[in-house]
Amino acid sequence: MSKLTGRGASIGALLTLVGLISAWGLYQFIGPLAAVEPPEPNPKIGINFAGPADHGSEMPFVDLFRYSRPWASQSTGQSWGKGPPLELDENGWVKKLAPGSWAETPVTTIEGGHYPSGLYTVLYEGKGKITFNRTAEVKVDQPGRMKILVDSQKGGLFLSLRETDPTNPVRNIRVILPGHEDTYLKEPWNPAFLELWKGVACIRFMDFMLTNDSKVVKWSERPTLQSATYSLKGIPLELMIDLANRLEAPPWFCMPHQADDDYVRQFAVMVKEKLNPKLKIYVEYSNEIWNTIFGQHRHASKKGGEIRPKAKPWEAAWLFTAHRSLEIFAIWESVFDKKQLVRVLPSMIVNTHIGENILTYKDAFKNADAIAIAPYISMNVGPDTKPSLDEVTKWSVDQVLDYVENEALAESRKWMRANKKLADKYGLKLLAYEGGQHLSGIKGGENNAELTKLFHAANAHPRMGVIYEKYLDDWVNEGGDLFCNFSSVSVWSKWGSWGLLQHMDEDPAKSPKFKALMGKAKALGQPVKVP
Repeated sequence: MSKLTGRGASIGALLTLVGLISAWGLYQFIGPLAAVEPPEPNPKIGINFAGPADHGSEMPFVDLFRYSRPWASQSTGQSWGKGPPLELDENGWVKKLAPGSWAETPVTTIEGGHYPSGLYTVLYEGKGKITFNRTAEVKVDQPGRMKILVDSQKGGLFLSLRETDPTNPVRNIRVILPGHEDTYLKEPWNPAFLELWKGVACIRFMDFMLTNDSKVVKWSERPTLQSATYSLKGIPLELMIDLANRLEAPPWFCMPHQADDDYVRQFAVMVKEKLNPKLKIYVEYSNEIWNTIFGQHRHASKKGGEIRPKAKPWEAAWLFTAHRSLEIFAIWESVFDKKQLVRVLPSMIVNTHIGENILTYKDAFKNADAIAIAPYISMNVGPDTKPSLDEVTKWSVDQVLDYVENEALAESRKWMRANKKLADKYGLKLLAYEGGQHLSGIKGGENNAELTKLFHAANAHPRMGVIYEKYLDDWVNEGGDLFCNFSSVSVWSKWGSWGLLQHMDEDPAKSPKFKALMGKAKALGQPVKVP
């Protein structure tokens, strides 16, 4: 569902949409029922990885520069990023600097010493001058190669490009973790990251691809291995395929909402060329197109309105979800044997009518394999919710967990059951594209420090692990198939406590959510490591 921050805002949009649907009376597309028996579920546990950003605490790569922020133009006496416009090449490297200015980027803004201290290697091509903030002391400074001693306790690491030769500009900057200079080309992944997620049954790459509000249209606009940073357009496909191969985990790809047919085809062809052919491939059109906070909803609503001019805006988005999904599936089927594909159609968990409309438009269910939902354990608190913000902020952690266990868990189970009935009706698997706890403030509640503190404490409490065990049992018992938890590693904030872990250096044995999820995966026969 999320943007990198501000995930809780989507709940308000969801509730608004439900109200609109209810008021309007739910326009129905009538379609025939499936003529096949529902497939036998094969429940497994997958994961959604966090998206690339300088504040991202997952650290999947040994080259920290891959998650750096896009360059900011700086000038003396000016506020951050208010220098003259930078001239960049096609990969995002600075071609030249205006007099009296420089380019700067936060390589990582992870706080609290949660990234490694030590002797880093900095490599680059071209001719120029690179400096760092007080976090790093330069020990070796040679053309194209530096050694910097980093003290992560001093805060984030910032890199400044002070000089660059326009005839041979500085480019291909790498900031390599201690001990990986000789291996980073063949082994780009952080070994701790690989070890942590070994055995997951699927990797949903939604946030890795920066799917929400993506501006990518053409294949030439995709992120590549030569991109200066992956925080602008997402992780290159070559690396996503490589990660799926290394972890032996089927990939789940979300096609950008504006991507043209050539992009989709070339994407599929590269997957065909590089992915282990034994792995299944999950294919989905964008992410949560029903969700009004995202650009993909507005795009689909506009395009759907062109197909059916009299359709309501939300109705138009639903029908275009089905329309474009079918086109994308057909392209993938022209490259792959359908047996290797899992063609995914989405729905909104709280209202099966949305899923029904998507499934039945042009009989889309006949050319799909699964319907996917996000069966969160939801407790979203604001001034006018039940229970209300004033009420909940007076609760203890145990009272919060009582509500989650006795009320929210039952609600999630009800949603699972209703959507399984829908999946069975059309002969499809039921998947969870996202899932987990969803404790967050909404409609201003996110700005209440006491509520945030309370929800963070609830997420860290051992009882949350017990709740997760019951929740995952419910998923299996209700007939769910693949369950992709949201999310892997991210710092908790006022917008929610999404990460199973908050930092890569965290002890997984101290995370009730991580232990419960991996324990269930182990029980389902997956070769995961349970702390």
